[in-house]
Amino acid sequence: MTEYQDLSEHELQAVIENAEKALKNKQANKRKEVIAQIKELAASIDLIVEIHEPEKRPVRKGAKVAIKYRHPDDHSKTWTGRGVAPRWMQELLNAGRQRSEFEV
Repeated sequence: MTEYQDLSEHELQAVIENAEKALKNKQANKRKEVIAQIKELAASIDLIVEIHEPEKRPVRKGAKVAIKYRHPDDHSKTWTGRGVAPRWMQELLNAGRQRSEFEV
């Protein structure tokens, strides 16, 4: 087996890509074999089996979220209101200001 420590980053990436392709091919072939076996077994008792492949759902990319808050002095600093509040927002809130003051 190849000594992976001696391979360059490019060579390692190629090995990974080839392994992923080989795995996908093996899985697809195994799936075809199993489907054929199921159909053979069903035919042996005079049944017809229809196998429907699940539809592949499109990958849903996250939609851009509108800016909800903006820093009063530096307009390049914004926040959507999701996740942890940015440092500038925390500092302003700790100084006694209200979050509603910074709404866009």
